[in-house]
Amino acid sequence: MAFSVFIDGAAGTTGLEIAERLAGRTEFELVILDEERRKDDTARAEALNQADFVILCLPDDAAKAAVAMIRNDRTRMIDASSAHRVAPGWTYGFPEVIGRQAVASARFVSNPGCYPTGFIALTAPLVRAGLLPADWPYVCHAVSGYSGGGKALIARFEADRDIAFRAYGLALGHKHVPEMQAHVGLAHAPLFAPAVVPAHRGMLVEVPLHLSAMPGAGTPDTLRAALAEFYAGSPVVKVEADAPDELLLRVSMEPTDTLTLRVLGAADGSQARLVALLDNLGKGASGAAVQNLNLMAGLDETAGLRL
Repeated sequence: MAFSVFIDGAAGTTGLEIAERLAGRTEFELVILDEERRKDDTARAEALNQADFVILCLPDDAAKAAVAMIRNDRTRMIDASSAHRVAPGWTYGFPEVIGRQAVASARFVSNPGCYPTGFIALTAPLVRAGLLPADWPYVCHAVSGYSGGGKALIARFEADRDIAFRAYGLALGHKHVPEMQAHVGLAHAPLFAPAVVPAHRGMLVEVPLHLSAMPGAGTPDTLRAALAEFYAGSPVVKVEADAPDELLLRVSMEPTDTLTLRVLGAADGSQARLVALLDNLGKGASGAAVQNLNLMAGLDETAGLRL
């Protein structure tokens, strides 16, 4: 018998891409509300409580309200918002870092943010291994396609073709920072500098390192080897050993659920740039939700993914 899945917020970008990944799969049956009923709280509450799995693709406050509508001890949830990423009782849905069994056995799973996916993937294994200090004031630079900003930002970029680069979060304190700090185990909140470029999808996340100034830090080669060992066998996360002259985000990027990591080092080993490339709508959102759903349902974690 198929598992029933209700995507609350199915009309948004993340919800639509989750539905695309589940289309044609016999293991799941989507609970679909028509245009009138999807904004009706009574209809939503009924769907939330009848489904085996619920995936929330809502703003933070609406996600919290949806959780409060659950009246049973059976329905399992994946929240794609940032509402529960450091909340007690919620499992952080990054199976490669948190553990596949932890996700598989959880009732409440919070999907990682797109930018934090790159930052955590690069730094958490190295901090755990003692190759990077936990008490360092890290900086994270990142650029993303505009699709992660929701309908308003998508409309703005598509209407104003003169926008070449949008830096934001300039007042600091971005909502992604708490999960970046908590799930790496850092003493200090990282300085996070995000930006958006005129491409629909795609993301590059970078953590620059002054290795020569960091107590006990490993060399670029040691860092790369540690990441390769940590993600060995992962069907989703790949660690590349090459050192290209440039890394590109292309406007024509096809959807993908992979996450590619690199450690690029100075010739003398004094500095390094940790770089993650991903699709902000793939491993950064919808692909991650489907991967978590697969694990929670006891299925192959890559089923339906674009790898």
